[in-house]
Amino acid sequence: MSIADNVRKPTVLILGAGFGGLELAACLSESLPEADVELIDHNDGFTFGFAKLDILFRGRTPESVRIRYADLACPGVEFRQETVTSIDPQNRRVVTDAANYEPDFLVVALGADYDPAATPGFVEDGHEYYSIQGACRLRDRLALFDGGTILTAVLRVPFQCPPAPYEGAMLLHELLTRRGVRDRTRMHMLTPMDSPIPVSADTSAALVEALARRGIDYSPGMRVHALDPKNHVAATDAGDLAYDLFIGIPTHCVSPVVEASGLTVGGADGWIHVDPRTLATRYPGVYAIGDCADAPVPRAGVFAENAARTVAAHIGARLHGTPDPEKYLGRGSCYIEFGDGLVGKVDADFLSGPRRSHRSTALGRTRDRESRIRHHADSALVHFVSRMALTGNSSRPPETSPGNTPTQNSPR
Repeated sequence: MSIADNVRKPTVLILGAGFGGLELAACLSESLPEADVELIDHNDGFTFGFAKLDILFRGRTPESVRIRYADLACPGVEFRQETVTSIDPQNRRVVTDAANYEPDFLVVALGADYDPAATPGFVEDGHEYYSIQGACRLRDRLALFDGGTILTAVLRVPFQCPPAPYEGAMLLHELLTRRGVRDRTRMHMLTPMDSPIPVSADTSAALVEALARRGIDYSPGMRVHALDPKNHVAATDAGDLAYDLFIGIPTHCVSPVVEASGLTVGGADGWIHVDPRTLATRYPGVYAIGDCADAPVPRAGVFAENAARTVAAHIGARLHGTPDPEKYLGRGSCYIEFGDGLVGKVDADFLSGPRRSHRSTALGRTRDRESRIRHHADSALVHFVSRMALTGNSSRPPETSPGNTPTQNSPR
């Protein structure tokens, strides 16, 4: 299909206004002004993923770290706050609680949902900080914590932002030390993974060493199967472990509407199957990007942005009848906060060659809030907000500046 063959304006429908959806909307606005782009999300705004750590450890309120979609405007892009109720990928038909859509191109960027009930007892006796509500609840629980055993566990892989559990543990150590209760607290981290960041042996070694220096026990290759809320015991591969406070990284899954669409058929571990070179699904004109897709990269916003740029280029090539652009390379940078203002960085390249590559860098200490934000930045606000006009600043966090990345659900 070329523009010459189609007198009406081509339409692109993006489901989900997180990392990938926002980046794709901005790219299409810039590269395809002849297209009508509709961006749908059930939320009215987004929150930087790392801001949940600010809610948990630094006294920020949810409203202070939320950016409203209404405060953003982008030429050729219309944002609609609607809930997707069904997706028919074969016919490229989407139904929401407000309208029906049949776009020329459909991009699913609905992220990952959390399924705390997948671990028996976790809903009743566990805490998490991957959601805003969970971060607030854990913050309130920590305010009352006066010592004991804290178990922190990754409950299932894959999960969003591989460094986040280790950041959380080290920032929790910092908080408890500041409050004077660390000396009567045992901290123990469990994960089913063999190392914190499998693609980077150097980064994994640095994280394991950082945990040890802080007196945080670390048990790789260990799964938590269930919690006993009555006795406060976690059933693990190594037997029962008692705790006074259990913090878990909840099981991740696609949303019910994605699962019902059939898009996950053939996908790895229940995610949407995509061509790793193009992010295309098996349905013509339908793509999936970000956490909901089974592309062989970590669940992190920077990779969703990279995927969005790939999809924007492929849509442009289809409309203009030009050769396919460069394949998706799975490149990105991951930032890790160690506490006490220390931040590290990992640059990773997953798909461009026969071997995965990575480079880790210690960025040093950054004590002011703007520096922390810049170090946490992936790239979407550089590529998104800097290309979009802020029509109002009432909901914009005062410390936020270009160079940071928005996300709908993810801690990154």
